[in-house]
Amino acid sequence: MHDDRLLLDAYVDGELDPAHALEFEQRLAADPSLAEELGRVEALRRAVRERLPRATASPALRRRIAALAPPRRSAPRWRGSSAAAMAASAVVAFAAGSTATWLTLGSAGDPLPEFVVANHMRALMANDTVDVTSSDRHVVKPWFNGRLPGSPRVVNLTAEGFALVGGRIDVIGLTPVPTLVYRARLHVISVMALPDADRHAARPHAINGYNIVEWSDGGVAYWAVSDLAAPELENFVRAFRAGDAEP
Repeated sequence: MHDDRLLLDAYVDGELDPAHALEFEQRLAADPSLAEELGRVEALRRAVRERLPRATASPALRRRIAALAPPRRSAPRWRGSSAAAMAASAVVAFAAGSTATWLTLGSAGDPLPEFVVANHMRALMANDTVDVTSSDRHVVKPWFNGRLPGSPRVVNLTAEGFALVGGRIDVIGLTPVPTLVYRARLHVISVMALPDADRHAARPHAINGYNIVEWSDGGVAYWAVSDLAAPELENFVRAFRAGDAEP
């Protein structure tokens, strides 16, 4: 039971890798007492978050911590020529170039689709496509609370063939945004939720082999990107928009 409690705490904190998270969810389904303990832990976390004031460091303490920090050093130069390093550099350059274009052109250019695809590509190159791993929307949605001003609607679409994998935080321009991650067979779907700027510029439906679908809901602009075939991605979006997203 002690090991189960350690795994439960790691599961709630989103610290389990996808394989162990799915294995633990199977144990939850088979063990009512363990599932009941999960409910108590989540209720306690909600109560602490909602009822206790959040502590903040005083200015004096912040100055003392800053004084202990080592001096900043210039970043070491890249060495070697591994394919992973080169690919990661390309994505960073891609996103940086898009940022420069956005700042230079303003409304004349719209790099938002490139930002969306660049973040999706970066996640595919990383060790994991998510920061929090869970197929339970009641775990994924609260994870964004406290990290970002808002959290997206999270829909369970397993019955429709789109399994929720978890969530992560991406950066669009200089703005952190919540991203949900789903999987359809071997295909990863990223769903990014951005403030709806009510921009109506014509946008591409595909970039570099990745299909894109954009829609608005409740003042939020959602962007879905994947290498799924365009009709399948549109089916996913229809299911997502029609799905139940209870709090």
